[in-house]
Amino acid sequence: MISREKHDRMANAIRFLSMDAVEKANSGHPGLPMGAADIATVLFTRYLSFDPKNPAWPNRDRFVLSAGHGSMLLYSLLYLTGYEDITIDEIKNFRQLGSRTAGHPEYGHAAGIETTTGPLGQGLANSVGMAIAERKLRDEFGSDLMEHYTYVLAGDGCLMEGISQEAIALAGHLKLNKLIVFWDDNNISIDGPISIADSTDQHARFRACNWNTIAVDGHDPDAIAAAIEQAQKSDKPTMIACKTVIGFGAPNKAGTHKVHGSPLGADEIAATRKALGWEAEAFTVPSDVLDAWRLAGLRSTKVRKDWEERLEKTETEKKAQFIRRFSGELEGSLASAISAYKQKLADTKPSPATRKASEDALEVINGVLAETIGGSADLTGSNNTKTSQTHSITPDNFSGRYIHYGVREHGMAAAMNGMALHGGLIPYSGGFLIFSDYCRPSIRLAALMGIRVIHVLTHDSIGLGEDGPTHQPVEHMAALRAIPNLLMFRPADATETAECWQLALESHNRPSGIALTRQNLMAVRTEYEEENLCARGAYDLISASDAQVTIFATGSEVEIAVKACQTLTAKGVSTRVVSVPCFELFAEQSEDYQQAIIGDSPVKIAVEAGVRQGWDHFIGTDGTFIGMSSFGASGPYKDLYRHFGITPEAVVAAAEAKLS
Repeated sequence: MISREKHDRMANAIRFLSMDAVEKANSGHPGLPMGAADIATVLFTRYLSFDPKNPAWPNRDRFVLSAGHGSMLLYSLLYLTGYEDITIDEIKNFRQLGSRTAGHPEYGHAAGIETTTGPLGQGLANSVGMAIAERKLRDEFGSDLMEHYTYVLAGDGCLMEGISQEAIALAGHLKLNKLIVFWDDNNISIDGPISIADSTDQHARFRACNWNTIAVDGHDPDAIAAAIEQAQKSDKPTMIACKTVIGFGAPNKAGTHKVHGSPLGADEIAATRKALGWEAEAFTVPSDVLDAWRLAGLRSTKVRKDWEERLEKTETEKKAQFIRRFSGELEGSLASAISAYKQKLADTKPSPATRKASEDALEVINGVLAETIGGSADLTGSNNTKTSQTHSITPDNFSGRYIHYGVREHGMAAAMNGMALHGGLIPYSGGFLIFSDYCRPSIRLAALMGIRVIHVLTHDSIGLGEDGPTHQPVEHMAALRAIPNLLMFRPADATETAECWQLALESHNRPSGIALTRQNLMAVRTEYEEENLCARGAYDLISASDAQVTIFATGSEVEIAVKACQTLTAKGVSTRVVSVPCFELFAEQSEDYQQAIIGDSPVKIAVEAGVRQGWDHFIGTDGTFIGMSSFGASGPYKDLYRHFGITPEAVVAAAEAKLS
């Protein structure tokens, strides 16, 4: 037990490191770290199970700073508890180019940062995925290997963002009782008091979503501790509302929006030092306080070592699976299973919609990889993401491998990020491509963090037909291709779909989207190839020496390109077809390969039932694009393709016009 005086000095170390770092950077948010220092001190010195010397220990508790603007709270904690990545020099270089202490916490920059936060509500939603992963892996491997808490510090902004409702509703439904959220209830946002924009009864809101709620004085260590202990015993997730004073200790700015997102200034820092009795110079923590914090950092060493002993004594196969899955490595038998499946496709030449081809590929994949965990945003029958191996997870039974996310695309995408960050699982889920707009911020963050998350995005064009332009994505492939480090696949048939799934699974350090059709497509890959041709991003589907015309296409439009090629060839026009399943992988090929694929045909045509943006890399600014330049329309899909002029006949006419 830490005395109140000792607690105050330890909490003040967070406050002064935070205000000094923000002051030196002349940029940042000192208010939250100063206000939430007491909460963090209680959690990190008494309850959080973590080990700075072994930060990736799989069974550690997770701490997520959802209110990422208060990043100096986390950086201070990591320095004080002894994480090697965060030195006092890193604290001094807060928000400077090349430092680990970025303006908002960034996953991968330093050990102890569990997720990239900043866009408000994201961390809260990530934590739901972490808690799902913990619960799922506990069911699978037993509590000897997996049983821990996920703690979150969220601010008013996190709770105002719409994603928070999706997240807390899902967590409450699934009874994720090892999820504990601290609400930094300081009543202040950048514009001023919360009351100018919001009057939500957050306790009633959380309770309506099947959460337990507790209210405490956020500056009373004993009250905070009692609340944590009560939360740990709950059969529901818990929200602890901690009433705090933003910028606690600053005599003139505490409790106001002036301390939210601006440095305090030298005079106010001097006054705060006096008010809190802190005599140490800037960036200096008194030795007794630092020693106390370093001891807190060693608090869980024995717990971690005991866990390692239990892992070592675990049955050989189970232990090997656990270690493999947390390393992120795939089963060695996956490649041969995909290869055998491709051989079968070459023999049978099926012509399903690629959403059905995806289901068939997943049937193979889920039979080999026990770590895949599927789901859909209430579109299971449309996305085809559920296979024979993936029984539904329910609030009282986590033995399944399929999550019904409900109509919560954004919360789903963020929860998948949390699962991937937790480790031990490979999450994939389904939605319509049009609704990638609803989860784009989470997809972007997955790409920024470099994590393996797979989005199945069906109904990928005007080919979905009768639902009309509200559901027909025309700009979405271009928009998603614009996100760095995201692989966007658009396979043309069952074989390409299997290859794209293999590539998505093998991409450890980036997320993927797989855009899939509602309508049936003919097999365009009719011969077995051991090599994964989609790995090149683009490849010759139909070769022709000295081709006069090259047709580039993706997805459902490859079939159109093939038919146009057949017509042109019959007319004596040398024509080749290039399938382009992934722009991003093509851009990573050698310059020679790219030039060879683009070629020097006098006529270059691209065909995609979307907008032109991005295609000029293949066809040049003077090439012909056959696709969409407007929104779609409602009607049977074959009528729509004719109406918008995306047909083999249109391709042939365009080629002949250019050749004449």
